[in-house]
This record gives sequence, C-alpha cells and structure tokens, in this order.
Amino acid sequence: MPFRSPDVTFVISKSGDPSLFDRNFAASPCLKDIGPGRIIVQEGFPSAAIAYNDAIEKAQTDLIVFAHQDVYFPAEWIADLNRSLAILEDSDPNWGVLGCSGIKYRDMRAGYVHSVGLGILGESFEQPVPIDTLDEFILILRKSSGLRFDPTLPHFHFYGTDICMSARDQKRGCYAISAFSVHNTSYGYLAPEFYICYWHVKKRWRKYLPIQTTCIKVTRWNGEMIYRRLKFIGLSLLGRNMKPLPRLQDPQSVLRPIPVLESKDEARGLADAFAGPKER
Repeated sequence: MPFRSPDVTFVISKSGDPSLFDRNFAASPCLKDIGPGRIIVQEGFPSAAIAYNDAIEKAQTDLIVFAHQDVYFPAEWIADLNRSLAILEDSDPNWGVLGCSGIKYRDMRAGYVHSVGLGILGESFEQPVPIDTLDEFILILRKSSGLRFDPTLPHFHFYGTDICMSARDQKRGCYAISAFSVHNTSYGYLAPEFYICYWHVKKRWRKYLPIQTTCIKVTRWNGEMIYRRLKFIGLSLLGRNMKPLPRLQDPQSVLRPIPVLESKDEARGLADAFAGPKER
C-alpha cells in the first residue's frame, strides 16, 4: 500500500519578544500551504509540558510538530519529514518521537540543523537514526500514540528528554530525521530552572540512568552537572559571565549560497558593502 502523506499540525509556545516568532517561525516558507487550524500558538502557560499537552487535545490531526518560536522551516521541510515517515512506515510503524537533532549514549549524535554560534551541525542523511533523546527545538509525535508530556515537570527545560523516556518506557523508538531547519537560538548561561528540571527528570527516570541528553548527561553522581555549576561560579567570580550570542536578523540568510569571488577587487567590494559607509 503506497505511503500517504499525513496532515500535520504545528504547535508553538510563544513568549517574550514577539519579533522572535515573526522573524523565524511565522516567516517559514513551509507554512504557506498549511491549512486552517493547523497552527496552534500557546501563550501564558506555566510550563512547556502543560502548554503542549493542551495543544495535543486541541489538535485536529494525528501528526503534531512541536517547535520553538525561533525555528525557521525551509520550504522543503515537510517533504523531508514525509520522506522519513515513509521509511518508518516500513521499518518501525510503532515509532514514538521524532526530532531533527538527537543523541545516543557515549555522545553519538545525529541530525541536520543550523544552530546560531555553532553553524551547520551534521549533514543530509537518508535513514532515520535511532537515538536516546532529542533536542526539544523540534519534536514530532502522533496523538494516537498516547504519549503525553509530564504535567508535573515545571518550567521549559528537559521536556524533550522526558517525552523520549516516556516513549522508551512504552517500548517505542525515537529517531533523528534529516529535515534541515535553522534554530535561531541565543546561547547563554543555564538558568536555575534548568537544574530544577534536571533533578525532576533524574528522579522520575532514575531506572534509566545514565541518560544522555543533547546538552548534559544525567547521572547517578551528577558529575557533569556539578562541573557546569562550578564553572559558572568560577567565571562569575572572575567577572567573565557568558554573554548570550546574538540571533540572526534574517534566518533565511544561512540558506543563500556563498558567492564565488573571482578577484581581489570583487572581494574588497563585498567586504566594503558589508562594512557599510565609512564615517567622514
């Protein structure tokens, strides 16, 4: 039976500077053919888990994509998603959660994304890659799977890890797929809420320790977490606090081909154009 591309709903948890949503997710070319009622914007919720569970109940489609408001989806993103879904239809129709960047134990990573400050991570690949946990900037699941986010998980961290652990508990596979996007994020120091969520996930899923996530390893003795805290304290005492990286004004800029410069004069002209007018 030929694979039939499913209808899909996008869910966004929106907060803070409205331009983040407008410049990134709302500007995504892949949304131009999305039907009515297929974009759910959640605002004012106390945690990502509660916002996303509420959206699952609202969704009119089985397939749901959860994304950060600072993610930009190129025009071919849905086609890339459907290609992976067609493969999984044959190899693992009972899959649990998909994403665009994931990790297995011992730091084996898979994905294809442009992340601000890090550049392009990974490269295009064909087969979905089994992983342990996913980066939560994009998460994909089916309403019919019965998977739900832990409503007792506070704040806006580790919900990607939690939903992957829930899938594992139900013996459902999680996969990183090749569907390129731009995560126009801003890296900075880890807020106290991050560590609150760390302890919550550690307690809930202690039978699966150690748990490798895309940003930290959750372990019995908390070695990586302690190192991170001590490093932050040390840098603070030295007056060297990490400053958040600036986001891209136009995420589409990373998709444009880099011009080939055939002469030094052409290169100098391009540099002058980027520098702008000189002060007199």
